[in-house]
Amino acid sequence: MLSYRHGFHAGNHADVLKHLTLVGLIRLLTQKDKALWVVDTHAGAGAYALDSKFAAKQREYADGIGRLWNATALPAALADYVAQVRAANADGKLRVYPGSPQIAFALLRPQDRLRLFELHSTEQKVLAGHFAGAGRRVTVTPGDGFAGVRAVLPPPSRRGLVLIDPSYETRDDYAKVVATVTDGLQRFATGCFAVWYPQLQRREAQRLPETLTRMAGPDWLHATLSVRAPQDDGFGLHGSGMFVFNPPWKLDAALKSALPVLARLLAQDDTAGWTVRAQAS
Repeated sequence: MLSYRHGFHAGNHADVLKHLTLVGLIRLLTQKDKALWVVDTHAGAGAYALDSKFAAKQREYADGIGRLWNATALPAALADYVAQVRAANADGKLRVYPGSPQIAFALLRPQDRLRLFELHSTEQKVLAGHFAGAGRRVTVTPGDGFAGVRAVLPPPSRRGLVLIDPSYETRDDYAKVVATVTDGLQRFATGCFAVWYPQLQRREAQRLPETLTRMAGPDWLHATLSVRAPQDDGFGLHGSGMFVFNPPWKLDAALKSALPVLARLLAQDDTAGWTVRAQAS
């Protein structure tokens, strides 16, 4: 089980994998001039104060972004990700962790658009305030992103990235992810869909990547990062994965360069590891 309020987990090892992949995706997708739409189905608050009561309770960021903050000689993709977090901390001290919306917004160009969905009422208000001055480039929609994403696909430019990263607090989320991707690909077959999922000792979490692989067409990428062995009691997050439908060219190479270093730096025991599998037509 994961807490719905992402502030508890901001900047942890799962965020590192998710946002490393997000930065790589946007960097590659914005190499073409045509406008890119980025849709985040579960946007959260936009950014998180690491001294807040949520983040400070477990201090999960200390074993995530905290271990990378002063690291040197990082692979290019990993260094780029860390630079995005540094940009949110102008005084050079790790006080704020930017969520997916803020990272995406910082990387997008004037012609690009960011469409954000958030169901939690408190998070909605914080998110809307965070982007209050962004104008037409950002739209914050209160409500269920699983349902809301249908209204924005396909985007007018026919170029888009959909990030699907629910809390998986309930078992229904796993089925909703599959249904959302299935519907999304029917509406927008050439779209890039990136699904984050947790590595947990529960059947649904273990089956999801297998299901996504069976669903995938000729172009897909599956990356995982585990930082420790599963706990004997079955609780706790020991790793996570990113499954990308229609990934841009060169994403696999970037992750294959970054993940061995990341697994070494974030390892909590000697079982830590990584994988990248990809197929291209």
